[in-house]
Amino acid sequence: MKFPKLSQWKQLFKTLRGAERTFFLVFASLAIISAIYLLISFYINNTKLVPTYGGAYTEGVVGQPRFINPIYGETNDVDRTLIDLIYSGLMSYDKDGNLTNDLVESYQISENGKIYTFQLKEGVYWQDGIALTSDDVIYTIKTIQNSDYKSPLRASWLNVDAQKIADNSFSLSLNSPNNSFLENCAIKIIPSHIWKNVLPENAALSSYNLQPIGSGPYIMSSIEQTSTGFIKSISLNANQKYYGKLPYITNIFFNFFSNKDGLIKAANQKTIDGFSITALDDNETLAEKQIRQGWSSNEKFSVYSFSMPRYFAVFFNTQSTKILSDKNIAQALNYSVNKQELAQEIKDSFKENISVVDSPILPSYFGYSFPETIYEFNLETAGKLLDKSGYKDLGNGQRAKENTKKPAFQFKSYLKSGSSGNEVVELQGCLARLDDNFKNLLASETNGKYGKGTEDAVNAFQAKYLPDVTATGEVGPGTRKKLNELCLVQQSNSIPLQFTLTTINQPKLVQTANILKDYWQKIGASVQVKTVELSELKTIIKNRDYEALLYGQALGSEPDLYPFWHSTQINDPGLNLSEYQNKKADQFLKDARETQDPDLKIQAYEKLQETILADSPALFLYNSDYLYWVSEKVKGIDTTKIVDPAKRFSNIQNWYLKTKRAWK
Repeated sequence: MKFPKLSQWKQLFKTLRGAERTFFLVFASLAIISAIYLLISFYINNTKLVPTYGGAYTEGVVGQPRFINPIYGETNDVDRTLIDLIYSGLMSYDKDGNLTNDLVESYQISENGKIYTFQLKEGVYWQDGIALTSDDVIYTIKTIQNSDYKSPLRASWLNVDAQKIADNSFSLSLNSPNNSFLENCAIKIIPSHIWKNVLPENAALSSYNLQPIGSGPYIMSSIEQTSTGFIKSISLNANQKYYGKLPYITNIFFNFFSNKDGLIKAANQKTIDGFSITALDDNETLAEKQIRQGWSSNEKFSVYSFSMPRYFAVFFNTQSTKILSDKNIAQALNYSVNKQELAQEIKDSFKENISVVDSPILPSYFGYSFPETIYEFNLETAGKLLDKSGYKDLGNGQRAKENTKKPAFQFKSYLKSGSSGNEVVELQGCLARLDDNFKNLLASETNGKYGKGTEDAVNAFQAKYLPDVTATGEVGPGTRKKLNELCLVQQSNSIPLQFTLTTINQPKLVQTANILKDYWQKIGASVQVKTVELSELKTIIKNRDYEALLYGQALGSEPDLYPFWHSTQINDPGLNLSEYQNKKADQFLKDARETQDPDLKIQAYEKLQETILADSPALFLYNSDYLYWVSEKVKGIDTTKIVDPAKRFSNIQNWYLKTKRAWK
């Protein structure tokens, strides 16, 4: 069959009448549209959208970078975020918060768990083109260990011996096994060829702290500051020489604001693509109220919720605070808090993902068994424990403990005519106060000499108060006992059940502290809430200058609870915030840290949790997710767990803004 030529179609069209022509045009149009639809459907069904390189992402940050340097930047979220993008570590974290190789190709652990031998990847270069070698690793570790640099990481690297084996291999030796040591190795490495020329006393002031040379996925390209020195923005470009997967997003910009109002304004003006809810006091409710959402992907934000291995708790200072060292009181404070209700109240106020925590080992996060000891809300039990501790209800909503002290002076010597000294002076004073008759008999003797007047007064005392005993005029055991009873009043004072709860001046923690205050008031405890700025907290923790501390602990992906609960860690730089001491707990912590058998580590930690909960050195409260708002135009964010806020960029290489179609 031969298909008609175009001229034949034209000739046919001329022979058609009006209605026939219309029908012909409609039929032809439908045929063409159908053909186009089939072609498009075929293309779509046989191709897929794939990420492509290009585009820029802008993040809004409240705060300022200070040290974009792994040696110093550990204590600042802003610094750690930039460090994670610009530098690389021996190890890093995947999207599920698990440790994974980064700069290292492989590693081996000796049978005794003390020696770690690493092999670096080939072809890794610093962003200035110099090869990264084991010399850089050794230099980084020794710099952290050098007290002259005052690195906040120093405590984690004490007693680690770093030795070069070859340009691409080295070993790290420990004094004792530590199965969580690999997490230390997530430390970012600095270039020795840059920093070896900077003296320790000048390191914190070096321009390289804000002009970093790293080996990570992004290179710092520019920094913009105001005339006053405030850093307005930092620009990063994808590192085209990066040894790992090249990021799809070409440019990342960080815009810095002095307060949350500036960030909210930028979000509403659509000049930023993402921000952390931490910048808005962890208040999702505030964000939803004040940030306007549009309809397009460029105008709307998606909210990502990342789990973190951390918890908030009240740590009782068991060594410096007598009240809180009493186990009965600590347990009563646990029983008197309705944690489910507290968590719900925080969730309602801040719209956070909150989960109640009953243990120091986070069983739900790490897959451990839940504790047998759980302090369910029970005011009656709390009251009985306080009664047991001696703190009685005064009937006015307060509790106090009567503390009776024996007088400093007591009659102890045998006194008779001719005696002298302080006890005779006390005797004469005591008799004169008891009876005017005794006072008259002593009229001529108040000078501490036991004469006829004193003897007559003692005789009169014995006749009045010891009628069954023959009066002798001498102070023997029976007379001394009665004198001590009548003359020397025992001192009694009331100790109220009260203490101070210290926390950071952040809305969520302040609200939590005030909720706790209200709970504890119901059992007769008077609590003063003291809020401090984050900048003050370091000194407060260092000196353990608190009675009770509402604070958070981050455990890492490979939990090592030794720094948090071992008795050797009660002083700075240890993090045993309760100054908790228990020999059984110490042994469980040692066993859990040193074993090379994961099952034995779990068993040791499950025993540890029961020991700590029985002693109640803390009140464990809740865990909250990390919330991150990102424009819907950004795709590829599939992170589920992070060990700290900076790790929200852990899978940055997979984020993308642009796509193209490719055949399946």
